[in-house]
Amino acid sequence: MDLTLWAVVAIALFFDFTNGFHDSANSIATSVSTRALSPRMAVLSSAVLNFAGAFVSIEVAATIAKGIIDPAAITLELVMAGLVGAITWNLITWFIGLPSSSSHALIGGMIGSAIAADGIHVVLWGGIWHKVLIPSLAAPFLGIALAFVLILAITWLIARRPPSKVNRGFRHAQLVSGGFVAFTHGTNDAQKTMGVIALALVASGHLDPDFTRPPTWVIASAAIAMALGTYAGGWRIIKTLGQRIAKIDPPQGFAAQTACASILWTTAHLGFPVSTTHTISGSVLGAGAIRGFSAVRWGVAGNILVAWILTIPAAALVGAGMELVTRLPGGHVIVFVLAILIAAAAFGARRWETRRLAPPRPSTAAV
Repeated sequence: MDLTLWAVVAIALFFDFTNGFHDSANSIATSVSTRALSPRMAVLSSAVLNFAGAFVSIEVAATIAKGIIDPAAITLELVMAGLVGAITWNLITWFIGLPSSSSHALIGGMIGSAIAADGIHVVLWGGIWHKVLIPSLAAPFLGIALAFVLILAITWLIARRPPSKVNRGFRHAQLVSGGFVAFTHGTNDAQKTMGVIALALVASGHLDPDFTRPPTWVIASAAIAMALGTYAGGWRIIKTLGQRIAKIDPPQGFAAQTACASILWTTAHLGFPVSTTHTISGSVLGAGAIRGFSAVRWGVAGNILVAWILTIPAAALVGAGMELVTRLPGGHVIVFVLAILIAAAAFGARRWETRRLAPPRPSTAAV
């Protein structure tokens, strides 16, 4: 039991790590694309603020631990299978550069493994509808609206000012708005891993089912894993969010980041595990649309929408498959090894492609 528990904790922290590098684009893409920060400084500051944000609130952790799956049906094998489903989808979308939702991947993986284990009745559909789906569907549209209103107000305020001074001023302002996004990302997303680890601790008898706060070591380890993942960076997704959805300038970047962070701060304290990716993507769309709808690359936005729609069912299918594997003799060991192999394959493929696409080094031979 203890070995399985620690295997689940390790996989959960690895999911948190993938969440960090998968979603690092959320807070730094606009700052990098507008040259408010260098890539290295953006990633470093984002990692530190993600770590700090993880200690602020636990409402989202409570929702994940108690509001998605009937706690009486939770087993360590179910949690492990759900996590591998989430990790698999995270790595697939990271590899192809699509900013999908790590939150929905986690929830989808858990739903799939729970249904495979005990049937559809163990899923708390009311909690998923009211605390996950409705807020997550509303968040990107709120981001579009709020960012558009903010950039309209900013445009009116700066109408008679020199563009060079405006851009310089808003690059400095983005240090605050981008930092706020990173901080609220830690507040929102790190809690999801805390909730999953808390589920595993309850299932193994190490934590009271009526807990009010995860143990300190759970909070700290989730914060560290998120920060390390953020520092590792997800450069493909950064390019998609920062350049391919819409070409934005510093005022637009500030508007998008401020809108996103405001929404995340509110939802985290309400216990709604919304998607940071959905929210910032909507905010970038809203800020970019100030130049007209033709300024937004709607084809890229459409591809992102498809990823959003596919995330929960795709992760659920993998989670369900992994739950079936856990029933085999030594199944939890097999799933743990599969998680390692999936991660190794994704990172290996990424490293191979990076080398393949890298420009050739100049010859050092003497002329």
